Amino acid sequence: TGVCEVAIERPDGPVIDTLLGAGITVVVISPNQIKNLRGRYGSAGNKDDRFDAFVLADTLRTDRTRLAPLTPDHPATIALRRVCRARKDLVAHRVALANQLRAHLRNVFPGAVGLFADLDSPISLMFLTRFDCQDRADWLTPKRLATWLSGVSYSGRTDPAVLHARLTAAPRGAVGDDGSAHAHITRALLAALRTLVEQIKLLTEQIGTQLAGHADAHIFTSLPRSGTVRAARLLAEIGDCRARFPTPESLACLAGVAPSTRQSGKARSVGFRWAADKQLRDAVTDFAGDSRHSNPWAADLYRRAVARGHDHPHAVRILARAWLFVIWHCWQDNLAYEPDKHGALQRLIAHQQPAA
Repeated sequence: TGVCEVAIERPDGPVIDTLLGAGITVVVISPNQIKNLRGRYGSAGNKDDRFDAFVLADTLRTDRTRLAPLTPDHPATIALRRVCRARKDLVAHRVALANQLRAHLRNVFPGAVGLFADLDSPISLMFLTRFDCQDRADWLTPKRLATWLSGVSYSGRTDPAVLHARLTAAPRGAVGDDGSAHAHITRALLAALRTLVEQIKLLTEQIGTQLAGHADAHIFTSLPRSGTVRAARLLAEIGDCRARFPTPESLACLAGVAPSTRQSGKARSVGFRWAADKQLRDAVTDFAGDSRHSNPWAADLYRRAVARGHDHPHAVRILARAWLFVIWHCWQDNLAYEPDKHGALQRLIAHQQPAA
């Protein structure tokens, strides 16, 4: 008889696609589990790939009843996940490149740093493209700056005279031949940064298109302050296979927002859950941290967590865990989030109304 089941450490990739396409049942056993399972077969702590393959196969044979087979998401969800993760990677590159440009400008053109709110904003990039060194910026007067800003359709609320004052109040940068040499570096960094900004914008549009055509879009776009990218990341990282998370606790544990408890005798410790899906945790905590600004229930949970002495990341994880219970029920029932039907939120509002 042929092979009908395979245990493997990685849950995705071309090998997984080939195995599933051949009709083979795939069971994922994480590297952390393999590390602990090695102790079944010896205490020396030896490790090699052949031994790990044996541990995987033998664990599948002996523990099959408690191991769940891998159920892949719908192709639309997988495609959305890839685009969301690609955009996240590009954003990280954009931040790193913007920081590199900022460090460069502090040495050669300090006036451009902090002139506008964000160094990688469209107006800031246009300004640096036109005025890439101190010599060119010296040509500006309040009137000339106002004319240039009007020509590029600047919609900011800051008066051009204030911007010019910021520019002239900063330490002077490199001038002459030295300034011209550094301007080449500035232009090179600007070209790379503009490309990243443009590609991130294109991926954002693609995410919006794919999200609009997804069957579960209404669930995640209904969440407070979810937006397009945030809703798409939540959908993509949670997936569409309801059987993968039979309880909200299982979802919270994989997302790393439920604490890890260790107990032996009278000793008991509760700590951070390191073994988690980091992409899922990042998506969930990003949403939860911002939801408190528009949802009174979320704000109250966060405030009470901080009052108990938890720092901001811990308080956000507490809030994320509470949100996952709400999201899980909406997800399982295929229903959009409705604040009017959120019992905890309505009780909080009713409690606050008499005091008001």
